[in-house]
Amino acid sequence: MRLSHDEEENNLSLSKFESMLKTNKVFFFDSEEFEDIILHYMDTGRMNLAKKALKLSLEQHPKSTGLRLVQVEMLIYEDRLEVAQKLLNDLYAIEPTNEEIYIQQANIYSKKDQHEKAIESLKTALEYTDDFIDVYSMIGMEYLFMDNLEKAKEFFIKCLDEDTMDYSALYNVIYCFDFLDQNNEAIAYLEKFIDNNPYSEVAWHQLGRQFYALRNYEKAVWAFDYATIIDENFLGAYLEKAKGLEKLKKYKEAIECYNITMELDDPTSFALLRIGKCHEKLNQKDLAIKFYLRTVHEDPLLDKAWIAITDFYIRQKNFQKAIYYVNKAIAIDGDNSLYWKRFAAINQGMQFYEEAELGYRKAFEAGDINLDTFVLWTNMLQELGEYENAIEILLQATEVFPEEYEIEYRLAGLYYLISDTKKGNFHLNNGLRLNFRNHTMIEEIFPIMWKKKRVQNIIEKYRE
Repeated sequence: MRLSHDEEENNLSLSKFESMLKTNKVFFFDSEEFEDIILHYMDTGRMNLAKKALKLSLEQHPKSTGLRLVQVEMLIYEDRLEVAQKLLNDLYAIEPTNEEIYIQQANIYSKKDQHEKAIESLKTALEYTDDFIDVYSMIGMEYLFMDNLEKAKEFFIKCLDEDTMDYSALYNVIYCFDFLDQNNEAIAYLEKFIDNNPYSEVAWHQLGRQFYALRNYEKAVWAFDYATIIDENFLGAYLEKAKGLEKLKKYKEAIECYNITMELDDPTSFALLRIGKCHEKLNQKDLAIKFYLRTVHEDPLLDKAWIAITDFYIRQKNFQKAIYYVNKAIAIDGDNSLYWKRFAAINQGMQFYEEAELGYRKAFEAGDINLDTFVLWTNMLQELGEYENAIEILLQATEVFPEEYEIEYRLAGLYYLISDTKKGNFHLNNGLRLNFRNHTMIEEIFPIMWKKKRVQNIIEKYRE
């Protein structure tokens, strides 16, 4: 690849400077060369070299405003804001129309979280600069810091008005639309943008993402297709297109797209997993399990892959293989609540209620506080005759779900099972008050309670 003239000049300057440091000889550089050298080292995080270059540069060019501004930038980077401010004030007295002074002043304000003052300073810089794009972008970022997404969007759009190839600005515009839940407005903007820039693969890709968010998968695939036609190596567009094709149940075409991504780059666990899912949808079970196993080989910590394998065997009613793979997953990550929940479901399916209860308990201990976890856990305790423990767990659940009829009906039934009629009646009334329509669940879960006359009498009071 051929370097541009500026890149070649910069590389020569860097080589010359580093040679000087090694030999302890002193070479002359003009002030602009020094600026490029210092900024290069700052951009690459080599601050010691940047400081050495700055020291030498100021010895050779003590009156250079450009180098003093680079010094200000370094001071701001190091959070030495008061020193930077003093130096900036001195520079303002010398060159009040230098736009870089206002830009660095804005950086100081921004560091102090004085974003409105930063914006005012940047607007002043606009009066003196020829490089509007960078300043518009900085103003947009300040509005982002203030959570003023509408104003941020306005200035990022100004960047694109100046340069339609400024993809950083385009991504920022779409970020603002997304954050504001303005998918339709984003589509309108992107369609207008594409009318003027029909070969912008990034715009087509972003348009597809907006259609996908609105669940218009036909349009999404159409837009992603254009992105891939413009850029045949656009990996992200192929992935998104494949996801859209899956939603449209076009599994063979989705597999083709995922395969293209693996030709463009190394196979990812995401693509392998999705190919497995597509093969399973096509009832190609051997291929499905092959890709699921490749996925866990590629990324052994990907819980979705282990769950896919486990669920695959659950659907086949092959509980022995399901438990084998979920145990392998638990051995890798014993704190994953999703694994423990599958472990519980498999054992429940095999009527191993003690093991199932252990699984739901472990899922809870790993942070799973979903309603169905509490319900399934207490169902297992009920099967084991551990009514008091089931009640204790459901009472904990009421702290998370204080107005949940399923919990109240279960508490009522369990209290009846331990002959605590008073508390049973209390929770039965709560359940009926919260959701009378589903009161018949009592008959299924607690048939003995359902037949009691006093229970039917309470239920009758709530009939309209």
